[in-house]
Amino acid sequence: MPNKTSAIEWLRLSYHDLSSAKILYDAKHYTDTIGSLLQQSIEKCMKSLLAYENKKILKSHDLVEIYSQVSKVINLNDDLEWLEIATNYYTEDRYPNPNYELPTRDEIHELLQFAEQLFVKVCKLLDIDMKDIVNVR
Repeated sequence: MPNKTSAIEWLRLSYHDLSSAKILYDAKHYTDTIGSLLQQSIEKCMKSLLAYENKKILKSHDLVEIYSQVSKVINLNDDLEWLEIATNYYTEDRYPNPNYELPTRDEIHELLQFAEQLFVKVCKLLDIDMKDIVNVR
């Protein structure tokens, strides 16, 4: 039996990260911070699919690995590169190295669009009204 309540909880957390990323992007804030928020939004969005199906939630931040668990439910094969890029943003932000560079605003903009589209796609897939997520504070 689907667990819509748990999926909504994950999607709310995903939306918090996504909306925060949008605000920071519009404010021309640091792109590495925005990239980390987008990674978290995408991660929580995909984990909502696992929660909906009452499946074990992986304790991983690797978006490609998480996607392998939900690929039967949602097709993101054309966007695997974005999953890899976002995973690196989160890893690089947590573990900086001497070769670290800030992501470009253009790349962050494209990732932001991907994250927004994914969020809408998952809500539709799970038949969840976005008003139940977006308007709750």
